[in-house]
Amino acid sequence: MKTLPLPSLRRATLAALLAVAAAAAGAADPKATQFYEDALLRFEKKDYAGAVVQLKNVLKADARNLSAQLLLGKALLENNELSAAEVAFNEALRLGVNRGEVAVPLARAVINQGKPDEVLNDTRFALEGLPAPARYQMLLLRANAATDLADVRTALKAAEDARAIDAADPGSWIAEVPVRIRARQNKEALAAADKAVALAPAQADAHFVRGEALHVVPDLKTALVSYDKALSLDPSHVGALVARAGVHMDLNGVEAAARDIVAVGKAAPRDPRGVYLKALLAERQGRAADARSALNELTGMLDPIPLQFLRYRPQTQMLGGMAHYSLGQYEKAKPYLEGVLRSQPGHPVSKVVANIHLADRNVDRAVELLDGYTRANPGDAQAMLLLASAHMSQGRHARATQIMQEALKTTDQPQLRTALGLSLVGGARYGAAIKELDAVFSKDPRSLQAGYALASLYVQSGQAGAGVRVAETLAKHYPDNPGLLNLLGTARQSKGDSTGARTAFEAAAAADPAFVPAQLSLARLEMDAKALPKAAARLNALLVKNDKHLDLLGALSVLAERSGQLVDAQRWLLKADEHAGIDNPAPALALVDLNLRHGQTEPAREALKRAQNKAPDGVPTLIAAARVALAGGDSVGARSSLTRASTHASHNPPQLTQIALLQSQSGAPQAAAYTLDKALGERADYLPALALRAEMDLRLGEPAKAEQKARQILALQPKLGLGHALLGDLASARGQREAAIAAYRQAHELDKSSESFMRLFAATARRDSAAAQRLAEQWLGPNPADTTVWRALADTQFVAGNLPGARRSYESLIKLRPADAEGLNNLANVMLGQRDVGALRTAELALAQAPGTPHIIGTTGWAAFKAGQPDRALQLLREARVRDPANADTRYFLGSVLASQGSKTEARGELAAALKAGLATSYRGDAEKLLSTLD
Repeated sequence: MKTLPLPSLRRATLAALLAVAAAAAGAADPKATQFYEDALLRFEKKDYAGAVVQLKNVLKADARNLSAQLLLGKALLENNELSAAEVAFNEALRLGVNRGEVAVPLARAVINQGKPDEVLNDTRFALEGLPAPARYQMLLLRANAATDLADVRTALKAAEDARAIDAADPGSWIAEVPVRIRARQNKEALAAADKAVALAPAQADAHFVRGEALHVVPDLKTALVSYDKALSLDPSHVGALVARAGVHMDLNGVEAAARDIVAVGKAAPRDPRGVYLKALLAERQGRAADARSALNELTGMLDPIPLQFLRYRPQTQMLGGMAHYSLGQYEKAKPYLEGVLRSQPGHPVSKVVANIHLADRNVDRAVELLDGYTRANPGDAQAMLLLASAHMSQGRHARATQIMQEALKTTDQPQLRTALGLSLVGGARYGAAIKELDAVFSKDPRSLQAGYALASLYVQSGQAGAGVRVAETLAKHYPDNPGLLNLLGTARQSKGDSTGARTAFEAAAAADPAFVPAQLSLARLEMDAKALPKAAARLNALLVKNDKHLDLLGALSVLAERSGQLVDAQRWLLKADEHAGIDNPAPALALVDLNLRHGQTEPAREALKRAQNKAPDGVPTLIAAARVALAGGDSVGARSSLTRASTHASHNPPQLTQIALLQSQSGAPQAAAYTLDKALGERADYLPALALRAEMDLRLGEPAKAEQKARQILALQPKLGLGHALLGDLASARGQREAAIAAYRQAHELDKSSESFMRLFAATARRDSAAAQRLAEQWLGPNPADTTVWRALADTQFVAGNLPGARRSYESLIKLRPADAEGLNNLANVMLGQRDVGALRTAELALAQAPGTPHIIGTTGWAAFKAGQPDRALQLLREARVRDPANADTRYFLGSVLASQGSKTEARGELAAALKAGLATSYRGDAEKLLSTLD
């Protein structure tokens, strides 16, 4: 059962509900189970090809078997079927496997395909939400990926962050060495390698990277010692064999090099480095035919590989290019070598590429390359000579002479850095815009253009009073302007003056009876007053002549929704979107809002696609994307969209506050605080931002700052309960229970809202559960439709062990919200506690509403087991476990079922993991007892 902690109840949101739900899963296929167990054995014995065959058999019988899908990806990865592995892992994610189970092996598959940029930028590989071991491994992979991309800063940061997680493991130091080498920081590379060796003197990789660090100094003899040590620990270490063979070649130890090259051929017969070394050895020994044969073998291995797979493998690209160059196949060499230059500008291979261009008589390109190379490497006399020769071939003798003189100096030229200028934000600088417009309007109150824009900005930024002041001043000068009168009505309505708003709207309509915005404003007022027939008559009359008017279609959607006609509400917005321009996402975004309000996650996602096709980088679109992601349980995706939205919103306090609220809900309080500071920087007294910032101060452990903001809110709005509620939060955080309850009670007396009640209820429950339950029952008497309080009461009763009371409360909730998946799930747990055989049916109803929710799948699996369906229980619980491996209850359920089926080893692992993860007290005793019987 997933029960929200009482302090968080006021922020609780319902799980996304699906309108058309899939039927509950059927009985498990015995053949599929057999195939899976056989595949598991094959995988453990490293028979990866055989495991793949059996796992495909499982998925043929049960395409949604998450355990099989995950293991298939791992088997394909180990079998070096990289593209297929990526497909399998992506499918596992799509089906709902927890990202912590998939991210690291998927990242390996992606990097090995030559796509390191994805590991750094794709949300599939985000660090947030990963357990510590997976986060550590992901950081090492990020370091490798950033190294491939020549992004030294990111690579070093990843290695440092990994070290902060596990300082005793040498992996972070091993990952740092190639970064330092790439940055030509040879001393730092050697220091990192020494740290790795000190931490793990018996690990071959540590000695290997030390050899690499020494190799580039160059200190070949000492490097040889490190390679020898690595190979004494792991005789088949391919990297050390290749490197040692290279050192032997450099030191003219041809026989020793030959032995290592033979060893590489045995350990990794298709390693291109070994084949290239074989060609070099043959050439050194005067065996030209053998050298040519080895080069052809190498090109035959590399040419079939798509170049994009090698994009970030400069060493492999260089081998392919040099092999073709040595064979005289310049056109084939060029794409390989140019690929090296794309990832490593200024690489010595520039000279080879320049030679190819000179052979093609493309002198300008050769000069361009060499100019760039010599600027980076002014001491390379060979390159300078080649550049001078290129200029002379074009008759530029004076330039050739100058180059030669510069080459003789051999003085390094410092790299010049230029600073990028800051771009003006323009129209998005709302604070600055208001300041400028106010200056104009103060000098000339008749300035319609400046005044209209100023009033609009005031209303949009939540300063309705100032908006009314400007609009009323303008209206005195332009009493018959319908647009201005409509704006005045909007400003008054934003200020809470409905009567004044109606007067302005009616004046606008009288000034121009055909002015649709005024009629729509009046219809909205009528809907707010629940005069739906009157609003419908007004809107339908407008529709006769304005059937493509977007705001009218939107108003008709609102009317349909308030009349309980969801399908019609959706239809009106779809029609509006069809008539909207290619760059107007507003109707699609309204459709997203409508669907999310009604728990329609998939329709909301489809509506979002419509908006993204029109304005993918618009702030409202990014906010909608975050809301849809949160509704689907994707916090990482939501945070990614919100970061972009915060950047684009820049100076709009209401937008920034909305973004910050979503950031807070997505588990990013620091990001929310940063966004709120931007909002308050624009307007220090913006109440919603100020209140939310106080909450972030509390979450971030800064109570003094939170108190300062709470008292500022009290001074600004003493008749609102908000300031008292924040003081209650502060007292609660400080452990001052009585003070917190008193503050919450005062807030509730002022606001009389469900939200203010929930704060009081939660604080009371922490002190006296029974008193809180009585308080809830008193509130529900006059407020029987308050589903938030019904849920809180039921949760509290369940935790207190009052199963009959919890059942009554959950059933009351379900009567009000029949499709409430969480309510149904918790009711099923209560029924399981009462040993009610109907628990499985209730769990199935919950699963039908939220078929991909891990803890609901787990509840259904446990209910199936209690109903005597162990095969189905095992299938469901395995799926729940891979979707959310951190759920201790699920792992206990799975361990219990496995033990009942005789799978003792796997059962021990699941039960131990459940206990380590903090299994609920109600299950802990049974889990410990069961685990003791499996030894």
